[in-house]
Amino acid sequence: MGFRCGIIGLPNVGKSTIFNALTAAGAEVANYPFCTIDPNVGIVRVSDKRLEKIAAIIKPPKVTYTTMEFLDIAGLVKGASRGEGLGNKFLGHIREADALVHIVRCFDNPDVVHMDGSVDPVRDIGIVNTELLLADLETTGKRFLKMEKLVRTGDKNAMGELQLCRKLQDFLGKEIPARKIAVDDELQRIMRDLHLLTAKKVLYVANVSEEVLKKGNGYISGVKTFADEEGSRVVTICGDLEAEMMELPEDERKVFLEDLGLEESGLEKLIRAGYELLGLITFYTTVGPELRAWTIPHGTRAPEAAGKIHSDMEQGFIRAEVVHYGDFIQAGNMAAAKEKGFVHSEGKEYLIKDGDIVLFRFNV
Repeated sequence: MGFRCGIIGLPNVGKSTIFNALTAAGAEVANYPFCTIDPNVGIVRVSDKRLEKIAAIIKPPKVTYTTMEFLDIAGLVKGASRGEGLGNKFLGHIREADALVHIVRCFDNPDVVHMDGSVDPVRDIGIVNTELLLADLETTGKRFLKMEKLVRTGDKNAMGELQLCRKLQDFLGKEIPARKIAVDDELQRIMRDLHLLTAKKVLYVANVSEEVLKKGNGYISGVKTFADEEGSRVVTICGDLEAEMMELPEDERKVFLEDLGLEESGLEKLIRAGYELLGLITFYTTVGPELRAWTIPHGTRAPEAAGKIHSDMEQGFIRAEVVHYGDFIQAGNMAAAKEKGFVHSEGKEYLIKDGDIVLFRFNV
């Protein structure tokens, strides 16, 4: 599994349409709030041209791509933190995600109702973000009261956490999301333990009309300005076009994009931005008949990467034999890569690089 993204936003912004286009999972799409109650789950194969070039050279019987998982979470409404709409159920589903893909409506369509009567992307972002902040304030408030009681009973270890909870509440009360708070290791541990919603990284997706996708402008500039100030990113997608393209045979999709003057699909843009957002990289293994891509965070040591494949490989790790993708392509095959000295042996402290082709040596 690559990583899990929760698709969030207000009702009727195009979440399920984009989810269907990205995953071809067939989620129900309708023009009324709370069409999605339990989150739909879609597993998407991540397109990988490097994997395909490696496969063309070594011709393995089996090629396995890495994947991304999407959760299509029910539309949030004002007051969700107090239980309005699907309230707590919605917030609980968000906690399951590694990152949030926040779909923002940037199109006009009188046939698709807006809960607030008009299209205003920045206002809509504010509604969602406020509910997440309020939910986090409630979470930290409960922990604060618990620590306060422990301190009164003489638990000295609780004092440090009490102070950290107070610090978190101060920031959240000033509408500063947890992901923007500079933290030390101890505060980071507490934030992870609390599963704060605003600690998750966010990628804003501006869902636009076909005309705006081609020409730009529209409502997008306001979303980009907001995201820049927050330190987040924006991807522009036309959900209707993505849905139309996914109905075509795969070999016709490239022509479809070219006719629109686009170099890549919305899915490809979203995945690339998601990898950058979470600091993810891809490495490759060729074991037995299978060539396989794996997703790990940047800065992962070789034994931890081996553990991604199997825990026994991490525990019994001896060394990693590594050739970088560019060197492998230059050599033309693995035997030539070894002859040219491109294959190198690395120990436990080696940090896997994006594009590494790795053979792990380990004791069983």
